[in-house]
Amino acid sequence: MNTQAAPPIRSDWPFDIRRVPFYYGWLIWVFSTLGIIISIPGQTMGMAVFTDYLIEALHLSRTQLSMAYLIGTVGSSLFLTRAGRWYDRMGGRVTVTAASAALAVMLVFISASDSLAVHFGGGVAVSFLFITLGYFGVRFLGQGILTSASRNVLLVWFEKRRGLVSSARGVFVSFGFAAAPLALAWMIEHGGWREALWELALACLVFAGLALVFLRDNPKSCGVIVDGHRHADEAPITREQPSITLEDARRTPVFWLATLSLSMHSLLGTAVTFHIVSIFAEAGRSQAEAFAYFLPTAVFATTTNLLCGWLADKRSLKPFMILMLGSFLTGAVGLLHLQDNWGYAMLVAGFGIGGGLWSVTSNLAFIRNFGPLHLGEITGLCTAIMVFASAIGPALFSLGVDFFGSYSAALWLCIGALVLLLGFAAVVAQDTPPARV
Repeated sequence: MNTQAAPPIRSDWPFDIRRVPFYYGWLIWVFSTLGIIISIPGQTMGMAVFTDYLIEALHLSRTQLSMAYLIGTVGSSLFLTRAGRWYDRMGGRVTVTAASAALAVMLVFISASDSLAVHFGGGVAVSFLFITLGYFGVRFLGQGILTSASRNVLLVWFEKRRGLVSSARGVFVSFGFAAAPLALAWMIEHGGWREALWELALACLVFAGLALVFLRDNPKSCGVIVDGHRHADEAPITREQPSITLEDARRTPVFWLATLSLSMHSLLGTAVTFHIVSIFAEAGRSQAEAFAYFLPTAVFATTTNLLCGWLADKRSLKPFMILMLGSFLTGAVGLLHLQDNWGYAMLVAGFGIGGGLWSVTSNLAFIRNFGPLHLGEITGLCTAIMVFASAIGPALFSLGVDFFGSYSAALWLCIGALVLLLGFAAVVAQDTPPARV
């Protein structure tokens, strides 16, 4: 029988949310949004800003640091399914709080990694070991647990407007991620790379304290009705998919379609972000143009996210999945022709629209198809595969340059994979929106 475990912290501590004069799901929305933004130090675009400073401090080559990042990221992906089980057992409140506090510890660890390496004898091997451990920690806690838990904790508070609410969150997340590289670069320039990591750690600790006080796991445990209805008989009667286990979910084609499609974005998007300056230079474009690419892409992403999130509340996800893959394919083709203005336009529009649809799909695909009870474990496996894909993406593009002299070979592999996924998406039956009577 499907039952929801009692939260490990009393839902009325330190206050009963039923006394709040508004629907508490909206405050959960705020913390869900902040949780994903706070995870930025564990995302590729967050750590990439510190790359040159870590190379200098640790006396490692760029290839050695990239390998440490690869090993740390792949290693973190091996534990994310188990972390999803922790979420199902402990709830979002404890998971988000613990992950953000632990992320703060790992950021301080990375800031001291060069000093620790010297203390333990110095040398390339010791430096490599310490930064690999640091990368493992921030990737596991930031991109892995904190991002997934912050995303999932919102979904159970809304049903009728789940797509729209998730998309509204995506607007702020998209602009937060787009602004992060410039903001982090400013922090480093005005205070130093080590001090910037300390400031990020402090922000994580503050957020952890606030999350402990204000986050709640689900409406039922707090005695309120989903979507803010005052009485149970006012809530819509829905016929959603029953909750199923991870073992059953991974036997379905739709699980692998969603997981592989989302992971393809992680692979391609991380690779492009990691090598953005070099990719633009290969096309004869400047570093300024490379960094400026993120803003128009974010505009496309947020606009698409809002519009399609609203539409997805009333429709099957199948057309959105197909459009997402088609958009990524368009962006990849544009990347092959980045030296031309029309290629740049295809890149921005394709990756922007695809990124907006990625947010819609990642928010809705698993809870719609497999229910909320085992959501942490199911999304944990998906996140593990996405994190693994994000780790091999930069390496794949680097190897393409080493063996073929350009990024084109890796791009053609990605284009082939996207074409196969498009065909898969066209034939696989996907969810229908929750019916209401």
